Amino acid sequence: MSDTLVQRDVVQRVLNESMGRGADFAEVFAEDRRTASASLDQRRIQELSSGRSRGAGVRVVVGETTGFAHTADLSESGLLAAARAAAAVAREGGGGVREVKLEALRDYPSRAEISPDDVPKAAKIELMTRADDVARASGAAISQVQVGLSDSTRRFLVANSEGVFAADDQVRTRFAVSCVANGDGGMQTGYRPLAATRGFEFLTPDAIEEAARGAAHQAMTKLSARPAPSGDLPVVLAGGSGGILFHEACGHGLEADAIVKQASVYAGKVGEQVASPLVTLVDDGTMTGEWGYLAVDDEGRPGARNVLIENGILTDYMWDYLRARKEGRQSSGNGRRQSYAHLPMVRMTNTYLLAGDADADEIVAQTMRGVYVAQLGGGQVNTATGDFVFGATAAFMIENGRITTPLRDCNLIGNGPEILKRVDAVATDFSTTPGTCGKDGQQVPVGCGQATMRLSGITIGGTAA
Repeated sequence: MSDTLVQRDVVQRVLNESMGRGADFAEVFAEDRRTASASLDQRRIQELSSGRSRGAGVRVVVGETTGFAHTADLSESGLLAAARAAAAVAREGGGGVREVKLEALRDYPSRAEISPDDVPKAAKIELMTRADDVARASGAAISQVQVGLSDSTRRFLVANSEGVFAADDQVRTRFAVSCVANGDGGMQTGYRPLAATRGFEFLTPDAIEEAARGAAHQAMTKLSARPAPSGDLPVVLAGGSGGILFHEACGHGLEADAIVKQASVYAGKVGEQVASPLVTLVDDGTMTGEWGYLAVDDEGRPGARNVLIENGILTDYMWDYLRARKEGRQSSGNGRRQSYAHLPMVRMTNTYLLAGDADADEIVAQTMRGVYVAQLGGGQVNTATGDFVFGATAAFMIENGRITTPLRDCNLIGNGPEILKRVDAVATDFSTTPGTCGKDGQQVPVGCGQATMRLSGITIGGTAA
């Protein structure tokens, strides 16, 4: 299957060409990606498109310098031209032949039961129409519904001068419902995504309808929202989407590129207490079916489960191949790239906090006054300081141990290392949420997760007087 992307003997010759020009390391990454997307807006199909891209990137490392070239020409001549361009940084006259011996191909088949390519467009439109119907039936206040459906089939092969030779078939499917509700307080929005590294088998009627009802209910609930309070308050994060906060607030600071540049507040702190003893943070590419799942990363390393913080103690960072090589250690399986036209870099996969042993309802009941965050939106972080700002798109007051009034959108403002120390309760109800992570202009799918948990205090940026 994947051998047809680029033949083994061709890959061998391209690597030999690269190494013979004085390289310390060379890599070929070939990719064939097919995508399809559709959107339904106000009961009308707004988009129904598909695309395909094929090509390869060649990376050559000489000392501290990396040369990279990519091409849409997967012929031997096209790959050799890319290899020569990437190796142009090599030492002149340092050549000679340096033979590369590739290991046996490790080929990972797709886990999709129903390939997106086998689903007719009419069936995809039917799914979106059903979600639209369910959302509108949830209440007369729903005035607008948008439904999006996308899928991708990505086949890639990666080989390098150390003998790595691996291939993977990745199928990802995503479905999302957005609703707008109108009321006396103006317009409010609701949103529910479904996404998995699976085929269409996971988009069951029940899952579609639950997402549609959830988006509509969220929008209608916010019609009665009041301004959020301002100041330092306890916050209870609902299971799932709260993991986004930890992805940003500390996950990026634990990526090795930030560490080696001394651009992370966590640099040099392995073995130190950096969080509450209730915090165990894991990055796990082996979570089958999750949005950030991978059998092998984009450098041919097997996906791995990496414990980053254990019981509050910083234990390790996330590593790609090049940075691990400089440190004399193994990659942690976190080398990822957006496409063949991009260099790999250290990226998260599925990043989550392990569940605790508390009861989610009890955590709320024991909070006399605070904010319950049911869904987080986007955010940003300064990895050098750990300072972050996040939007809460679905939040409620907690009063006398009960979830009460919905709140208008507000911000959570804090510092990652400080917030990690303020985790004082973690429940058992672990769940995950999908997302797209942007870094240095590249986008990759990631998963985030955690159980219901409480922060003893965080700054709420609300507008209430």
